[in-house]
Amino acid sequence: MSKKRKSFLFGLIFVFFAIPLFLFSQKPFTEPLKVGILHSLTGTMALSEIGVKNATLMAIEEINRAGGVLGRPLQPVVFDGASDSATFMKGAKTLITQDKVSVVFGCWTSASRRSVKPIFEKYKHLLFYPVQYEGVEQSPHIIYTGAVPNQQIIPGIFWAFQNLGQRFFIVGSDYIFPRIASEIIKEQIKSLGGDFVGEAYIPLGGKDVQNVIEQIVRAKPTVILNLINGDTNIAFFQALRKKGMMPSQIPTMSFSIGAQELLSLDLKSMIGDYAVWSYFQSINSYNNADFIVKFQKRFSEKVVITDPMEAAYFGVHLWAKAAQEAKSVDPQIVLKHIEQNFLAPEGVVYLDAQNHHTWKFTRIGKIRFDGQFAIIWDSRRQVKPEPYLPTKPKEQWDELVQKLYVGWGNKWSK
Repeated sequence: MSKKRKSFLFGLIFVFFAIPLFLFSQKPFTEPLKVGILHSLTGTMALSEIGVKNATLMAIEEINRAGGVLGRPLQPVVFDGASDSATFMKGAKTLITQDKVSVVFGCWTSASRRSVKPIFEKYKHLLFYPVQYEGVEQSPHIIYTGAVPNQQIIPGIFWAFQNLGQRFFIVGSDYIFPRIASEIIKEQIKSLGGDFVGEAYIPLGGKDVQNVIEQIVRAKPTVILNLINGDTNIAFFQALRKKGMMPSQIPTMSFSIGAQELLSLDLKSMIGDYAVWSYFQSINSYNNADFIVKFQKRFSEKVVITDPMEAAYFGVHLWAKAAQEAKSVDPQIVLKHIEQNFLAPEGVVYLDAQNHHTWKFTRIGKIRFDGQFAIIWDSRRQVKPEPYLPTKPKEQWDELVQKLYVGWGNKWSK
């Protein structure tokens, strides 16, 4: 065999063996990046949280179609929080320590968020939280894409005082969000010169609401302020209507109920009630119309999109932008690049690098015959988030939260 031919054969052998060995010794370029989704798929909060999980998945799919993050596809790892704080804690630890996710998108109730907060801080990890809440919190390891009271509750109460009535009754689930929110509301009612005529609380997930209804009847409010979460809303509104209290007589302004929850209620009896959010599906814009079409095509034409679903959706995109800019998915590095903006369905939103909350819009909606909300008031511009309201020193707000926690046996709900 000639020298030339031998060289050629040796070259072929080298290519045949060496290149595959090299390739197998390297990590695939397309190795997925795991991201966690921690929401209730069962229990009282599933009614609200399944849609939020779906919105998170849709954003992940959009990012993957655009090339992923740092050239790698995102692989969602879903954990069912089961409407239980202890299960949420287990889920947070599992996603971080076992599944090795790069970020977690999740939680609805403040009880679940406050329960997992120490876990994210211990492991220096990152949680994106998509729901409006009571404020009085600021963590270097949580990004809050939902509204705080100065972006939702305060403008809602002010509008109600001017337009609906001046005698207010508060009803809520018995956990940290409604309890703190009620303190904020009572302070505001007093400053406006209105009358606070009573408050009543129902265990989270509870269905026995008759005593609450009787208290409302005796108090004779002109406006009911609803801080109930989850499927307790169904029992509450059914009992309210059975007692003959209709929106035309005593309107209810809700801060935790959206169009998705309305699907489980008698719509005819809800027409004329109110809700305060940053996002309603009825927003008239090209960007929102495109979002709705894509969402309903992906899941169902019957699905109704809520504010937390929209906040979850844009939260994934904000994280992806920060990771791309950071050239890393390490939570500590991503946090240094967290000051991002995004054209969300509600409009352009901004993440505040100082307090990790989001500049958002405020809108008040009135329930229509089709189950959507007619937007009757709009802030027209993004509202700066203030997680700690200046009505009390930060220390007093923190003391109030701690007092409730200790009083509930070191838990975030009664």
